[in-house]
Amino acid sequence: MTTISTAAPPAPQAAIQSAVRYLLQNYTPKGNKVGWLMMASILVEAWDLYSIAFVLVFIRDQYNPGPLALGLAAAGTQGGALIGALIGGWLSDKIGRRVMFLITMIMFVILALAQAFVSSIAWLIVIRFLLGIPLGSDISTGYTYIMESMAKGQREVMGNRWQFMFAVGEVLTLGVIAIFLVLDIDHEMVWRVTLGLGAVPALIILFLRHDVPETAVWLVQKGRFREAKEVARQMYNDPLDMLPNQDVTPPKPRPSAFIADLRKDPIRWRATIYGWIACFAQGSEFSTFAFYLPVLFAMIGVSSMLGNNLVTMALFSFAAVSGWVGPLLTPKIGHRGIAIWGFGIVLVSLLIAAVALYTDHKYILPFAAAGMLWGHYWDASNCMTIPTMVAKPEYRGTASGFAYMFVKLPSFLAIFLFPVLFTAIGQANATLFVAIFPLIGLLAAIFILPEVYGYEHD
Repeated sequence: MTTISTAAPPAPQAAIQSAVRYLLQNYTPKGNKVGWLMMASILVEAWDLYSIAFVLVFIRDQYNPGPLALGLAAAGTQGGALIGALIGGWLSDKIGRRVMFLITMIMFVILALAQAFVSSIAWLIVIRFLLGIPLGSDISTGYTYIMESMAKGQREVMGNRWQFMFAVGEVLTLGVIAIFLVLDIDHEMVWRVTLGLGAVPALIILFLRHDVPETAVWLVQKGRFREAKEVARQMYNDPLDMLPNQDVTPPKPRPSAFIADLRKDPIRWRATIYGWIACFAQGSEFSTFAFYLPVLFAMIGVSSMLGNNLVTMALFSFAAVSGWVGPLLTPKIGHRGIAIWGFGIVLVSLLIAAVALYTDHKYILPFAAAGMLWGHYWDASNCMTIPTMVAKPEYRGTASGFAYMFVKLPSFLAIFLFPVLFTAIGQANATLFVAIFPLIGLLAAIFILPEVYGYEHD
């Protein structure tokens, strides 16, 4: 008896590669809309990551935790995000971008609300660690979506706007807390409502994302041609005639082959290495300097909680302008230009701050802080964009998550290590120490990063 095989035909790899290349060259206003929707989730991350810093004093007064427990409450989300970046990026490649978006936002809503009802510092630590997992995952998935929904040039400008969205989120957080302080609301209510409010924008974004389709690029890579053609018809009014009308089962890429694939192309490899270095350098310079800001404000006479919030709010409003201007300049001066200028400005600003401390010219410090933040919002703008953009589509989620790990690792470590160093060696020496990080980033931008603005795969 003859057996008829029902196995799927072999994947037409040439058709897949042609369709992917074709899709990545398309631009549509809907793609721009999707890009902004992905960027909007960073507001949620900014709220959840940094609101704790502004209400930690109230949590300390209520629960009287030890230094380690208080540090874990502050750093828990960073630790969770470190895990979420790796797992989320891999899952984004495996089960799809859209599924991961919906899962992360649902987790955002549930865990952000849960923070408001904790009964102990231990539960707060646990919930904030769990909250970090969707935070890290959402960034890696969002960058993957942007790189697959927008054309070259536009996708890079959009990807570089993540620091602008962080600044906006921080300003909103500070503004809400300032209102609570002016209204003299009970301090326990302030920290519980502040942490729980993160669920509100998450719920709105979940609603807006519900109808966002899977990326056509991912569907093509998975051999789901019929769905890919339908999504392309909706998004681009293009039926992708180069693809057959039946699905196929292509070979599954191995995550372990991600690094090996990058090393085949010197341009992609050097760009990715730079991205990892820049992620670590900018994460280190910001996490350490953020610890320093309250001390700086106290040195120039800002001592009240409300005054501290208002001055910080003014600085981050200024930083938001930088976060908006940087991406607009990227098409003109390239990724190398924005990186060199960004790390250079941070380095000079920190050196000026160190000199001001050594010579007791403290009035210079606010200007140095403003300069540092302006440069930081440039040098941090493309460190996630570059590794995600140059990665092949089948590894793009993994590439994004791996890069974000280099942001979260120094952020987590700095909370524990820098306060001890700051106390041990003093303000001026600690400021000089922080200057090491932008110096590393600057050297990497000059000697490692090739210009990859508008990069396209062969």
